[in-house]
Amino acid sequence: MRKILLVEDDALLNRTLTYNLTEEGYQVIPASRYREAVQHIQATEFDLALLDVNLPDGSGLDLCQEIRGRGQRTYLMFLTANDREADILQGYEAGGGDYVTKPFSLPVLCRKIAAVFDHLDLHAPRRHRFDDGVLALDFSAQTATLAGAPLDLTPKEFRLLALFVKHPGILLTKGQILEQLWDIDGDFVDGHTPATLISRIRKKIETGDRKYIKTVYGIGYQWVGGEAL
Repeated sequence: MRKILLVEDDALLNRTLTYNLTEEGYQVIPASRYREAVQHIQATEFDLALLDVNLPDGSGLDLCQEIRGRGQRTYLMFLTANDREADILQGYEAGGGDYVTKPFSLPVLCRKIAAVFDHLDLHAPRRHRFDDGVLALDFSAQTATLAGAPLDLTPKEFRLLALFVKHPGILLTKGQILEQLWDIDGDFVDGHTPATLISRIRKKIETGDRKYIKTVYGIGYQWVGGEAL
């Protein structure tokens, strides 16, 4: 769920935005003061921050520096009555991605926020993962868990699992596995090496009632993705 920090000192507008954005499916954390907003920023990294510029105890422009100074990648959007060109330019120079002047249309603001998240999703680095609720493999981070417990997998084991996950249900021959995993390393291996590696992986990821790798005798192996036995 996307997290939005809403910093707005107008109590009615704060409640209205919080209600409507929550109805849109976002997790909204409201604040009405600069100091309160800083406390939220220190505790949580948000996907988006809606910042009023003029706050009773500070400026939304300074909140930009607080967020960026902590290395957070929050998308910043200003909501303010300051509609002069100099004010708008100042908002962008402070790090804002958008500048919405009051009064504004609530449906248009909600659509604008949805468009921001669509854009962020489109350009976000894609992570290569497998997760069936029992076995979770994150190939980008090189982490794995089984039923919530951490698994200790070697880089070679991760690479073989990644090969299987990219080709679900497809029979991979021993020759294909050797070519994909060992030729690029220049390792000296024999035909028994894939079987040895797969045996180690099975001991780590398979349980008595769940099977992930199927052996097709004399040919190769097939990823069956947690097939119940």
